[in-house]
Amino acid sequence: MNATAAASATPSTTAAPRLVKPQGRFMVALDKVTRDLITWLTYRGVSVYGSRVLAVRGRKSGEWRTTPVNLLVIDGRRYLVAPRGHTQWVRNMRAVGGGELRLGKKVETFDATELTDADKPVVLRAYMKQWAWEVSYFFGDVNADSPEAELQRIAPGFPVFRIDAA
Repeated sequence: MNATAAASATPSTTAAPRLVKPQGRFMVALDKVTRDLITWLTYRGVSVYGSRVLAVRGRKSGEWRTTPVNLLVIDGRRYLVAPRGHTQWVRNMRAVGGGELRLGKKVETFDATELTDADKPVVLRAYMKQWAWEVSYFFGDVNADSPEAELQRIAPGFPVFRIDAA
């Protein structure tokens, strides 16, 4: 199943798209400094807790678009979570079904399959455990210790893709 087919089967596509941005001057500044530092290191081949630069072709322009992401590995399977919600990279990924993960000069091409909302809680919990220090404010009062029902409730707002080598 490609990303488009998976997305059409996902209940989250019927929910209003959600885009989360940091609130308050301090959080905006902290988010920018953190993203800039992690991106700078990742472009130079230094992974910070699994960081990569995601490159996805624009759905309209066809040009490469890049953004820093956290690559999550669970039992050998790899995932990308969009903690900011339905962002442009998510829309592009749904349209093209894959992209590249970059770490320094190393480039890995992959295919992406979007998870259904029912499959997201396990991945969201692991993501929150690993990167709470960086992304907790995007999830509000939900955290890695929240009940399954809470993770299921927020799942439509957080796209998750399983990625496989192309």
